[in-house]
Amino acid sequence: MTTLPTGLLVRPIQAEDNPHIARVIREVSAEFGLTADKGFTVADPNLDHLYELYSQSDSAYWVIELEGRIVGGGGVAPLQCSEPGICELQKMYFMPAVRGMGQARELAMQAMDFARERGFTRCYLETTASLSRAVRLYEHLGFTHIDGPLGCTGHVDCEVRMLKSL
Repeated sequence: MTTLPTGLLVRPIQAEDNPHIARVIREVSAEFGLTADKGFTVADPNLDHLYELYSQSDSAYWVIELEGRIVGGGGVAPLQCSEPGICELQKMYFMPAVRGMGQARELAMQAMDFARERGFTRCYLETTASLSRAVRLYEHLGFTHIDGPLGCTGHVDCEVRMLKSL
């Protein structure tokens, strides 16, 4: 658990956080027009059970609290249906109150450090061009664009696919 100078708290997800981080993901998705019918994260059947999902081996998810309220989160897990050694940066969503504070960068770095410690050699992600600030962040972190999808994420409308060597 980390308390930041800005009054933010970053900590591992707990079971009681499930409805709160699901709300954040739904609200941010709606803000950017990322609807379930297009295969974005809001269509994920595990959205209301992230604690259980990220309690699995080699997976982790962190939430960000501001004044006791969950305002963001992000995680990493093995990329399903792929060759060994590839993880996926997943479910990075932040409410407007914490955007521009560097939290997405810090959380992505923490997730990649976690993955590296567990022996992953590459990190994959999928996003959409409408999240242009996120795409720029990932490029800045050393992710490169790739042509086709890896694994079986189920996010059929995520047209931006990126990969980074860890």
